[in-house]
Amino acid sequence: MDCRQCATPLDRPGDYCLVCHTANTDAVVLELDRERATVTSLLDGSVVGQRTVTTTPEGEGSDETVVVELRNFAGLVADEVRRKRPEEVYVTGDRDVIAAVRPQLHYEFFRVEGDDPVQRVIDRQGEPALEVVDAAPAEKLGGSHSTLIGGRSGQRVIQTVAGHPHVKKVIPGPIDAGGASSPTGVRAKATRADANGNVRVLIRDGSSVQENRVVTTAGDRELGEHVRADLNEALKEAELQE
Repeated sequence: MDCRQCATPLDRPGDYCLVCHTANTDAVVLELDRERATVTSLLDGSVVGQRTVTTTPEGEGSDETVVVELRNFAGLVADEVRRKRPEEVYVTGDRDVIAAVRPQLHYEFFRVEGDDPVQRVIDRQGEPALEVVDAAPAEKLGGSHSTLIGGRSGQRVIQTVAGHPHVKKVIPGPIDAGGASSPTGVRAKATRADANGNVRVLIRDGSSVQENRVVTTAGDRELGEHVRADLNEALKEAELQE
């Protein structure tokens, strides 16, 4: 593939051109499994390149060996993304691999679901972009109820939710002590989006339940569902998902 601006041959399809400083990829889709990662480059809604990165997990190795192997695998994936300098990065797959790749890239990850994530991203690029709220999680807390259940874990839930770029405000609700008991400690889940794109996050701690209203930048239910899916994935990564 040649650069679309100056026609310089690129080492790999979709690479950023170092001659004329032109991006030849506007979005990257990462499909991350534990042994295999597929990096797909998109430009103007079309696939311009795809590369597979593989690894062999150290199943019988020491903890340190496993950590190093995963970090090296994540580094190879991150290198592929950096070569493209995309505007957006979409990700799906193994949570451990996602967690290993994320700190090696200075990009916000947009999660994508479905059997064909690349096509889903192509379809999604035609949708209106959601406003990003550039504020610290603490600044997004509001409402008259300041008490959170679950101690530090409950606070982690709220911080995880409030840290999402498309969340405007988190409003903790009253605590209901009459719910079904959860034997697995503090657990949380974002519920289906309403017509305005807002969701609610339920936090359970033993038999207590707290319903927290989450105001998002989504303007309708469909876009709100994207935010809801992102929040639930973030809660899973934090090991706080029901």
